Amino acid sequence: MKLDSLEKLYYDQLKDIHSAESQFAAFLPVAAKAVSAAPLKKAIEHHLGETKKQRERIEQLFEGAPFKPGGNHCDAAAGLIGEAREIASSDGDARVRDAAIVCALQKVEHYEIGTYGCLRAYAKLLGKEGDAKVIEKSLHEEMSADESLSEMAEQWLNAFAMAAH
Repeated sequence: MKLDSLEKLYYDQLKDIHSAESQFAAFLPVAAKAVSAAPLKKAIEHHLGETKKQRERIEQLFEGAPFKPGGNHCDAAAGLIGEAREIASSDGDARVRDAAIVCALQKVEHYEIGTYGCLRAYAKLLGKEGDAKVIEKSLHEEMSADESLSEMAEQWLNAFAMAAH
């Protein structure tokens, strides 16, 4: 796609985040299986449900649009997931691995927060207020997931990892 208008950029980035959410949805069960802390596993499983809904919302934004959600592969998501897969399959103390998985997942959340923030701004400028509201819902879910991961890490996960030898 030739990026010669804000509308094309908007749809290009929607395609990107659609690809990213699809890749993240495929990875989250791997992360949930790899963690040892039950509250972390529960948070990951909860966010998997949100991720699937976010992907559906993106698909709805393409209804009636001149572009379709497929045909794009988000290389950034692939890189983040590749790093997270290495961590999830690593040997060592489970408490340290849990802390590392949280770090990897927060990198994913920050990518999503940045993308959804840009998409919301583009939608508003393009007069797509309905789209902006849909995008904002996903943005808030990502921010909440990031905050939840931070709280777990700061309140106990990192301290448990520190106790590993």
